[in-house]
Amino acid sequence: MNIQDLIPQRAPFLFIDNIQDITKERVITDITFNPEMDFFKGHFPGNPIVPGVILSEHCFQSGAALISAQSEGDFKSKLAVVSRVNSAKFKNLVKPNDKITTETTLTEMINNAAFLKSVVKNEAGKKVLIIEFACTLVEE
Repeated sequence: MNIQDLIPQRAPFLFIDNIQDITKERVITDITFNPEMDFFKGHFPGNPIVPGVILSEHCFQSGAALISAQSEGDFKSKLAVVSRVNSAKFKNLVKPNDKITTETTLTEMINNAAFLKSVVKNEAGKKVLIIEFACTLVEE
């Protein structure tokens, strides 16, 4: 499945390379961070790391893809917009050329609000980020 069929984000603000698997309850996505990405120029020169907000955005985009893939009827024409971050735990750094894999699960859907949890791991299988967040479905 092509990520661009599910969410509106495009380069340079698209932070998913592949959808490995998707069901009604979860999606597994990945991205490899190209060292040429602009944010590496300033975060931090000489010791670049992927900003936490970019890792979070990767999770938010994964959640939006999950919601879009399973949406039907009235929800199909809506956009998933992050409305709350309940918790975020950053556990390891992500550097240029690192690949991360993320499992995002839909924990609950109440009316037009989706509650999600993402667990991000690096290639060694170590957790990088655990984040719980909510998206509200709004008219595009």
